[in-house]
Amino acid sequence: MKCPFCGYADSKVIDSRPAEDGTTIRRRRECLDCQKRFTTYEIVERMPLVVIKRDGSRQSFDKVKIVNGLVRACEKRPVSMAQIEQVADEVEQELRGRLESEVQSERVGEMVMERLKELDEIAYVRFASVYRSFKDIQTFMEELAKILGEKQ
Repeated sequence: MKCPFCGYADSKVIDSRPAEDGTTIRRRRECLDCQKRFTTYEIVERMPLVVIKRDGSRQSFDKVKIVNGLVRACEKRPVSMAQIEQVADEVEQELRGRLESEVQSERVGEMVMERLKELDEIAYVRFASVYRSFKDIQTFMEELAKILGEKQ
């Protein structure tokens, strides 16, 4: 590891510990030349995840897009930002756990809706109405009937 102060190419690790988020390792290092200390972070290199859109185009997976969609669906609902981020984290973890480099956008939406249905039914219907592009009130009512049928 190159020293950020003098540029010397060698250093020793003084201390290693998990960072706050638990996904990185924080290392305190000391330059073997100038003896100054600095911190580095080690993270797991992730395989890129590509989302195949309905029109066939491909985009890099972006968890922020999921969070933004959930924020809109949960507006004025008793759902905290922590819960929204947890849903997005769970979806990303499940997708990365599959070890596939590509995923259909429909699958991502379904995964979000599965979790959102458990979290808040109103937010679920809002998200589904945009995601599934309800064409008319009849399609919307059919989705509501499914929810009501599952509750009984």
